[in-house]
Amino acid sequence: MAVWVVPNVEHYEYLPPAGAIDPYPRTPHPDVRKFAYHDFGNRVGFWRMLEVLDRHAVPATVSLNVAVLDHYPEIAAAMVERGWEFMSHGLYNTRYLTGLDVEQEREFLRTCNAVLERHTGRQFSGMLGPNITGNGWTPDLMAEAGMSYHADWVHDERPAPLLTANGSRMVALPYSYELNDAPLLMRSHVEGDEYAQYCTAQFDRLHRDAESGGRMMCLPLHPFAIGQPHRIGSLDRVLAHLRAHGAWIATATDIVTHYREHHYDADLAAGEVVHA
Repeated sequence: MAVWVVPNVEHYEYLPPAGAIDPYPRTPHPDVRKFAYHDFGNRVGFWRMLEVLDRHAVPATVSLNVAVLDHYPEIAAAMVERGWEFMSHGLYNTRYLTGLDVEQEREFLRTCNAVLERHTGRQFSGMLGPNITGNGWTPDLMAEAGMSYHADWVHDERPAPLLTANGSRMVALPYSYELNDAPLLMRSHVEGDEYAQYCTAQFDRLHRDAESGGRMMCLPLHPFAIGQPHRIGSLDRVLAHLRAHGAWIATATDIVTHYREHHYDADLAAGEVVHA
């Protein structure tokens, strides 16, 4: 039973450039309310969330708008110090892959890798599309860039082979909308104890189901949502429950490596495949 904890550390531009999709459709730009809410996440909510993740020694996989490394050096230092894994979430959460052609997207991926390498010496191993956007060729370009997993395919309770045009052995690593704190807390108006109940109920059932075959659970977090003072205690309770029940809390790469070594070929032969 594997659990990957995914803080989404993002930056929303005050005046985003024009694109195929308007990231601020609520009002003409600047959308002060939306910008300020997300800015709170990086100035306040991140540090509140970090305190809880540290308490439970969570090896996080951060879904990163890589421009955060330039805009928030203190956050960059905190993530690097803890050895968090960096998963690409694009440059900004106000710049989508939708509307880019192949060469533009190829350059987009190069730019994201260049920023990460400049700050950390690393390259991205996987991606959750910025604001979960993408094109039909996105997995092919990811494979070309050396990535091994794609998190946009919310299709199952375990990873699956992801077939690309060049035959790369990529993995579809399911993210979660069901337990995603941003829509759950902000749009569905679930709060506190109810949020914790949802998360622990999913873990308990998957933990039981894992007796007949491996399962994984994704816990997506957004500092502007879970980092609110009236919500942070629920995250503490969820992580305490996972630790008490022996969850394997692992990075995306740890899970992908295990899957490729033990299950990839069998799933491929059985047709348990995602076709990009």
